[in-house]
Amino acid sequence: MTNEISKTPPAEGTRANVVRPKRWENPFDPEISESDIEKILDLPLFRKIDRTGFPATGSLRDIVANDTRILNYRRGDIIVRQGYYGNSVFIVIKGTIRRVAGPEGERVLAPRRMARRLSWFRALAQIWRRPKYPEVRYTGAERRRRQVQLRSVDGADARAVIDDVDGFLEHYATTSLTAGSVFGAVSALSRSPRMATAFADTDTQLIEMRWQGLRDIRRRDRWFHGYIDGLYRLHGLRRQLEASPLFRHLDGETLDVIAEHTQFETYGDFEWTHTYKGAVARDSSTVIESEPVIAEEGQDADSLIMISSGFVRVSQRRDHGQRTIGYMTMGEFFGFDEVYGNWRNGEDQRLRFSLRAVGYVDVLRVPIGVLKTHVFPTLSPQRVNQQTGWVKDGGAALRIRQSVTDFLVDNRAINETATMLINLDRCVGCDDCVKACALAHGDNPRFVRHGPDHGPLMIANACMHCADPVCMIGCPTGAISRNSDDGRVLIDDPACVGCATCANSCPYNNIRMVQIRNHEGATVIDEATGSPVLKATKCDLCLGQLGGPACQRACPHDALVRIDMKDRQNLAAWINR
Repeated sequence: MTNEISKTPPAEGTRANVVRPKRWENPFDPEISESDIEKILDLPLFRKIDRTGFPATGSLRDIVANDTRILNYRRGDIIVRQGYYGNSVFIVIKGTIRRVAGPEGERVLAPRRMARRLSWFRALAQIWRRPKYPEVRYTGAERRRRQVQLRSVDGADARAVIDDVDGFLEHYATTSLTAGSVFGAVSALSRSPRMATAFADTDTQLIEMRWQGLRDIRRRDRWFHGYIDGLYRLHGLRRQLEASPLFRHLDGETLDVIAEHTQFETYGDFEWTHTYKGAVARDSSTVIESEPVIAEEGQDADSLIMISSGFVRVSQRRDHGQRTIGYMTMGEFFGFDEVYGNWRNGEDQRLRFSLRAVGYVDVLRVPIGVLKTHVFPTLSPQRVNQQTGWVKDGGAALRIRQSVTDFLVDNRAINETATMLINLDRCVGCDDCVKACALAHGDNPRFVRHGPDHGPLMIANACMHCADPVCMIGCPTGAISRNSDDGRVLIDDPACVGCATCANSCPYNNIRMVQIRNHEGATVIDEATGSPVLKATKCDLCLGQLGGPACQRACPHDALVRIDMKDRQNLAAWINR
C-alpha cells in the first residue's frame, strides 16, 4: 500500500515552473565568438549566398551563429569515419584533408566505441531506484549539469588518430581536399552512413555545420541549393558505383566513364510521411496508387536501375490492378535479368515488373550501351548469379503469402531495421513485454502493444529505428539523431524542446509527447506560456541494458521478435514458423 501511495501523482494544480528551451538556446557551439561568425560569413562559399532571402528571425548570420562550429585538427586526426552515421557537413577553412573509401577506409577505423553497458549491479539497482512518479526529469541547475555531462559523453573529445600518416599514404590511394572544399553533404542530406573516412593531412581548421543549418540555407538560397545537390550527385554516385559488387572490380578510368553516363534521378517527396499517413487513413489498399512509377512493366529494358537510397516496390499487373512481388532497397539492382539477357542473347527484352518509389527514393540509371561495352564482358558467372533471380530473395519465393507481402509494403514496414513483430496466436496479453520495458526505463514504457495487424501478424507501435528515419527531418535542435555506434535512432532528452516535429513526422506514430515531472512529482510548467513542458519519448532498444531489448527477452511464449526487414530469410522463417 505504501508503494502504491508513493507512486500516486500530486494533486492537480501542483506545478514546477521552468523556461522552455527554444531553437537558438541549444547552439552547436555555445562559445562561438563574434570574430568566428564574421570569419565564416567572409568565406567565399557564404559570400555567394543571397542574404535577402532569409527572414529577420532566422537570418544567415543567425544560422551560422547557432548551427556551425569551428574545429581544429592535428595531422593524422580522423574527422569522419566510413560506416558511421553523420548528420553534418564540413567546410575546409585551411589545411589539407585526405579521404579514403572502400576497404581501406574501413581499415583506418579505430575500434568502434560501443554503447556503454550497465554493470550487473547497476542493472539490479534499477529495481529499487525507480522514480516515484512517471516521466521524471531533471530541471533547473540539476538539469543543466546533466546536459553538460551528456554532451561530454556524446561528443568527439576522444579522437581516433593515424599514427603513421606518411606510411599510410604510401600504401593507400586517397583524394585531397583543400581550403574551400566541402565534404559530408551526402550523409547530411540522406541521413546515411559516411561513405569514406576523412583525416587531416596537415594541421587543419574546419567548419562543421549540423544539418538543420544546411537545410535552412539550402531552402532559402537557390545557388546554395544547386551547389549542395551537385556535390550530392557527384560524390554519392561515384562512391556507390565503387561500393557495388557489380562495379567494384573495374578500374578507376572505367568507373569514371560509367559515372559520366549514369543518370541520377529522384522520385517521391523527401518528407513523404504526411502523404503516407493520409493514404493509410483512407484505405491502405490505395497506397500503391500514390507511389511514383520509376519503371513500368512492358517498357524496353534499356538501362539498369540501382537503388541509391530509399525503398521501392516491385509489382506486376494482375487483372486491373498491381500485384506486389517484393521490395528492394539501397544497393540492389532492378532490371538486371532483362538488360543482361539483351546483351547475352541478342534479343530485345522488356521489363517483366514495374518499379515504384516507396516514399523518397534516389536511383542511378546506367544505360545499356555502357554496360555492354564496359561491364558485361568483365562479369564472371559468380557475379552474374549474384544479380540474377533477385525474386528468390523476395516475398513470393520465401513462401510469404501475397497478402502479407502487400501488408508489409503498404504499411512501410520495409523501412525498419528493428521491427517489433508479434504473433497474436501466441500472445496471451500478459503484458510482460511492457512491464520489462517499463522496468528498463524508470517505470515508463516506451512502446504500446498495439499496431496494424494482418491475421496473426501485428507490427507493434514501437520505434523501428528506420533505415530512412524521417523523424530526424525538421528537428530544430538536433535532439533526435542516430547513434554513431550502431545506427539506432535516439533522443537527447535535454536538447528536446517539445515541439513534436519528430512525433508528427513519424509515419508509424511511434513517438509520443509526454508531460514531464520533477522529483517531487510536480508537473513541469513553461514559465513563458504557463503550459506543461512536453518531451518526445520512444523505444531506444534498451541502450546500455544487459542482454538487449527487454521486451523480447521477457516474452514467455516466444511471441515477439525484433527483426531487420532487410533480412528476408529470417523474416520468412519467423512468419512461417
